[in-house]
Amino acid sequence: MTGEDSSRIIELLQMRLHSLNDLALTLKHIHWNVVGPHFIAVHEMIDPQVDQVRAMTDDLAERISTLGGEPNGTPGALVDQRTWNDYSIGRGEAIAHLGALDIVYTNVITDHREAMQATETSDPVTQDMLIEQLRGLELFQWFVRAHLESTGGLSTRGATTESEAADRATDQARRQP
Repeated sequence: MTGEDSSRIIELLQMRLHSLNDLALTLKHIHWNVVGPHFIAVHEMIDPQVDQVRAMTDDLAERISTLGGEPNGTPGALVDQRTWNDYSIGRGEAIAHLGALDIVYTNVITDHREAMQATETSDPVTQDMLIEQLRGLELFQWFVRAHLESTGGLSTRGATTESEAADRATDQARRQP
C-alpha cells in the first residue's frame, strides 16, 4: 500500500471512528431516556448494541494504528470533525426513539458503505473489517425496524430527520389497535 493510500484510509477510518463513538453514546442516551410501555424491550435491546459498537470502535482504532496513524477518540475531536448534529430526541416514548434511531442507523450505514467501497482496490483488509461491521450495524437496524413495521410497511419510510421519523413512528403506533 502506498503512503498516500494509507493516509487516505486513515482519514476515512477516523471519521468512521467518530461516527461509531457517537453512535455508542447515542445508544446509551436512548437507553437512559426511553419510557413507555415498550421500555424494557428497548432498554434491554440497546445495551448489547452499545457493547458491539464499542468493540467496532476498538477495531477501527487498532486499524488506524496499524496503518501508521494516530486514532483520536477525544470528544472535542469528534465534535470538531463530525458532519452531523447531535441526536435530537430527549426523554421519550420507545417508539419515538426507535423511529429516530432508524434514521441514525441509516446514516451510519450509508457512510460506512461509502468507506467500504473506497477501500475496495487499495486495502482489502480494511474493507473486510468494514464489511463485518456493516453486517452488525445492519442487523441492529433490522432489530429496530422490527418495532417500526406493520402490514402497512415501515413507519419511518420517507423520513429524512430524526424528529420526522420519531413523529411518523409515533403516529403509526397510535393508529394500531
